[in-house]
Amino acid sequence: MKKNKTSRAWVHDHLNDPYVQRAQADGYRARAAYKLTEIDERDHLLRPGAVVVDLGAAPGSWCQIAVKRCGPKGRVLALDLLPMEAVAGVDFLLGDFTEDAVLEEFERRLDGARVDVVLSDMAPNLSGVATVDQARSIHLCELALDFAVRHLKPGGQFLVKVFQGEGFMAFRQQMESAFASVQVRKPKASRDRSAEVYLLGKGPRQT
Repeated sequence: MKKNKTSRAWVHDHLNDPYVQRAQADGYRARAAYKLTEIDERDHLLRPGAVVVDLGAAPGSWCQIAVKRCGPKGRVLALDLLPMEAVAGVDFLLGDFTEDAVLEEFERRLDGARVDVVLSDMAPNLSGVATVDQARSIHLCELALDFAVRHLKPGGQFLVKVFQGEGFMAFRQQMESAFASVQVRKPKASRDRSAEVYLLGKGPRQT
């Protein structure tokens, strides 16, 4: 009964969410478009001609923003476990980022290119057990960080969604070891009650 009430409340909030309504009006696939837009306007991640990787891309609103801002000379490569309707200008791979074969295929598509920006909005399939879900989430963040460190250009940037809780501070310390600067971003389109924040790493340290 409680679960049904919670679901109904979520649907009500979602349908009345101004960012959901705005996304529908603007032609974006999800309200998350405005999270990336706000961060990009502040931190200038997406530039014409940039090579961008979008991890956890479905349904594709971040890809829509990246293609628009990087222009015809840019490259956007995206990956997700969930299917994503094609976005013009995006090279999308359907697969599980945690599987070596999928990661190898994704890296092959880079064709040796160094990346300007790695975006990760990945989240695990929720089990309902908070400690398990948090551990899985942090693991995905660590995998994304490893990818970013290996593929970013000098001066590149890494934006990753992290849920505050067990393991958050340890992951932040990993990022601080890997980047010259790390900043926390909580865009307005991120719901206040959500534990999500975004960590932005700038300037990979040379290993």
